[in-house]
Amino acid sequence: MSTSLAAPGPDLDSAFAALGDPVRRALLTRLARGDATVGELAAPFDLTPQAISHHVGVLRRCGLVEQRREGTRRPCRLRADQLALLGGWIDDQRRVWDDRLDALEQHLGDDGAVR
Repeated sequence: MSTSLAAPGPDLDSAFAALGDPVRRALLTRLARGDATVGELAAPFDLTPQAISHHVGVLRRCGLVEQRREGTRRPCRLRADQLALLGGWIDDQRRVWDDRLDALEQHLGDDGAVR
């Protein structure tokens, strides 16, 4: 899978910045088990629902979470497809560097012993 920076999907910069926060990573881990409201997400944390709403907003703006209305409830849902795009970008980078390191190893092997 090749993921271009211009491809539709999560904004890589903001998504990786969002993932840099341990609370946001914990929220994504919780949402991987199923949809939850902000109140439900806030329960295990020593944070206010407003603080959790802020974190959810960051995740929403970078495309990793979506929120919908169900009457008076506003459940959040993980956008696993968008998270997979980030994983694809990381995999692409890993392949590029593996190829470069293999080429370097081959080049060094062609020159004989390394001094």
